[in-house]
Amino acid sequence: MTRKAVSRGTDNVLSDLGFENAEELSAKAVLSIKLNELIDKRHLSQVEVARITGMTQPKVSQVRRYKLQNISLERLMQALVSLDQHVEIVVRPARRMHAAGITVAA
Repeated sequence: MTRKAVSRGTDNVLSDLGFENAEELSAKAVLSIKLNELIDKRHLSQVEVARITGMTQPKVSQVRRYKLQNISLERLMQALVSLDQHVEIVVRPARRMHAAGITVAA
């Protein structure tokens, strides 16, 4: 049996898969996961979420299905604020442990 060469991945699977905007997509995914958790926890319908957040129901549907190409980071953050969440953005110099890039924790 022949062994295949294995390349070492990064901390961002989307980057490893070759997505050009991997950091942004990763940040959107984290925010969307949190948003969807809140929607589920509160048993909100898409129409109710749309009314609360100011998003359209089709946009809410996109978030629910993690179709995030046409939804901005800003829109996702504002939706979380509308659901009584505090969103914090921290900017700091890149260090060896934390390379330059975008990280979102929820």
